[in-house]
Amino acid sequence: MELASKKRVVITGLGIVSPLGVGVETNWEALIAGRSGVVPITKFDASHHKTQIAGEVKDFRSEDFLSRKDIKRLDLFVHYAIAAARMAMEDSRLNVNEANADKIGCVLGTGLGGLNSLEACHSILLNKGPDRITPSFIPALIANMAPGQVSIEYGLKGPNLCFSTACSAGTHAIGESFRLIQSGKAVAMLGGGTEATITGLGVAGFNAMRAISTRNDEPEKASRPFERDRDGFVMAEGAGILVLEELEYALERGARIHAEVVGFGMSSDAFDRVAPPEGGAGAVQCMRSAIEDAGLAPDDIDYINAHGTSTSLNDLYETQAIKTVFGARAGQVPVSSSKSMVGHLLGAAGGVESIYTVLTIKRGIIPPTINYEHPDPECDLDYVPNQARQAQVTTAMSNSFGFGGTNGTLIFKAFSSS
Repeated sequence: MELASKKRVVITGLGIVSPLGVGVETNWEALIAGRSGVVPITKFDASHHKTQIAGEVKDFRSEDFLSRKDIKRLDLFVHYAIAAARMAMEDSRLNVNEANADKIGCVLGTGLGGLNSLEACHSILLNKGPDRITPSFIPALIANMAPGQVSIEYGLKGPNLCFSTACSAGTHAIGESFRLIQSGKAVAMLGGGTEATITGLGVAGFNAMRAISTRNDEPEKASRPFERDRDGFVMAEGAGILVLEELEYALERGARIHAEVVGFGMSSDAFDRVAPPEGGAGAVQCMRSAIEDAGLAPDDIDYINAHGTSTSLNDLYETQAIKTVFGARAGQVPVSSSKSMVGHLLGAAGGVESIYTVLTIKRGIIPPTINYEHPDPECDLDYVPNQARQAQVTTAMSNSFGFGGTNGTLIFKAFSSS
């Protein structure tokens, strides 16, 4: 598609459920204050797990967003998606009706889908037998029930897709929503990610991989991206969903515009199931692809919301990849990892971090990377250590890199009518 024929895509709605709270303002206040949402695990007895901490969502009441019947038959990852979607729709004030329903859709991402339902029903199978499995088990478990249920809630009859691309899923979902509107296949889309995997099996699985932090005595200091003493990521849960609209459609209905989506890139490491290649070649290609898609140059990027998981290799190779893409200017581009506060929401990370990036542009404040106490000599960029920073940010990048070597990068820009 020629650049001139692409429709412009703007963001008109934001909705978040995260360990920093329920709602955009609650999240933003905690984020720029540098507060951690990582706590001792309360969702199950973690006393026999090596990791006993996580980014749990607090103060979330499913009954505020779902009927009693739906609470029982839908997995928690769908609860979070419904809540974030409602907040985003209320923020956008987008009205879905017979005239536009066919051109409005939903694309969401999730890493593991209904892990809570899987564990609960497997226990029933072992202890009570197969005839006690609820008819809701499969519909509760399958990953695409998140965008499916959101579409049912709002009568969205346009495109409906689910990405299960590990930690890039939310970013890929927003990118696909962007593409669908750019090409004229939709006038508006809900895009983002959702995840609820803080379960005994989920934590044990990542423990077995030695991928997550075991800093149990200091939960708020466990996630320390790019820092010398990092020892793995912190699992987290929640959802981040945005309403994206074709510009003219948004203007005609008088919508408030938060920012514009201008670029999307994808790539594959084609290297290893879990480890990135030295130098971050896949990340380099992904970031360059997004910048080219936006019709920009690396010098146009003012800020990077890094994937920044707090794992040894990811942080090192993302740093090397940024140096390759930005060259001599790499050290001058502010880079921060909001995972230092919110933890790693896996398939929801791209949705939540995209919202943080949009707010960074809109409000002129760059979130910090907290717990940055001892510099790693091999990670030597400007990570906005420990304190938020006021700065004019016109164009910003958000990175997501997932197991399987699947990568996604989005570029957002301050909205201008010209």
